[in-house]
Amino acid sequence: MKKLSIIIPVYFNELNLNKTYNVLEKDVLLKLPNLGFDYEIIFIDDGSKDHSFKILKELKSKNDKIKIIKLSRNFGGTNASLAGIFKSSGDCLSVISADLQDPPEIIIKMLEKWQEGYKTCIASRESRHDPIIDKFFSNLFYKIFRKIALKDMPSGGFDFFLIDRQVIDFIKQSNEKNSSFHGQIIWSGFKTFELKYTRQKREDGKSKWTFAKKFKYFIDYIVAFSYTPIRFVSLFGIFISFCSFVYLAIIIFNYFNNNIEIRGWASIFSLILFTSGIQMASIGIIGEYIWRSLDQARARPNFIIDDIIE
Repeated sequence: MKKLSIIIPVYFNELNLNKTYNVLEKDVLLKLPNLGFDYEIIFIDDGSKDHSFKILKELKSKNDKIKIIKLSRNFGGTNASLAGIFKSSGDCLSVISADLQDPPEIIIKMLEKWQEGYKTCIASRESRHDPIIDKFFSNLFYKIFRKIALKDMPSGGFDFFLIDRQVIDFIKQSNEKNSSFHGQIIWSGFKTFELKYTRQKREDGKSKWTFAKKFKYFIDYIVAFSYTPIRFVSLFGIFISFCSFVYLAIIIFNYFNNNIEIRGWASIFSLILFTSGIQMASIGIIGEYIWRSLDQARARPNFIIDDIIE
């Protein structure tokens, strides 16, 4: 039999876990034998401080095909999912959230497409039941990302997917830091099928996906898959230099030919402040690339496993 690995990162999800498992069992697990599939479920406790780990152990007592990975601290959802990917043994693998915003029954549809020969099956968000401000910034981010980095990224982005063992091995071999395996999946170029779905509203609990984490995620995405910020710094520097030479030429011409004295200390001071700000911003952009290179060179792990219950 083929084997499906289901990866579920967990972070402060005590209110969702039992409901998520029950829906997953009804809509997916009970249907897998008819499709000729065995399965494993890998829950990754990403440093939760609530009762999530206790509930996971209770679920484990009901189903011996559940594996629990407890990380030493909170490493973030992407790294928690990576821990599950590294410990998976299935012929294919699906990552799904623990809060039921992604309908589990879509796994069956993606599994059918995988059997047809697709190495990557993406459930892309056609719409989402989220606050307006979240939808606005999400759409803006993916619009920018598609424009300057990966044009094949779904317009609404994706977190929910199913990938073949060949894609899994590629992600494991890459082992990038401060990156996103979602972007790596698109970048790899394997045969892909895209399913559209509506992301549901979270019913229980409060998301820990803060603005600071979203902002870092945005920077990681751009820096990992695009050289556009560096190119922009170079071109803008050339543009400013050209403008300054033109302005200097005009001043010199007016001084010698029209007897116009050199004035405007306020405007000159403002120009100095403007160019200084641009220089600092440029150094910051370059620093983001350099720091990520340093972090990759140090080869610290993306996650640390404290315990595994198999």
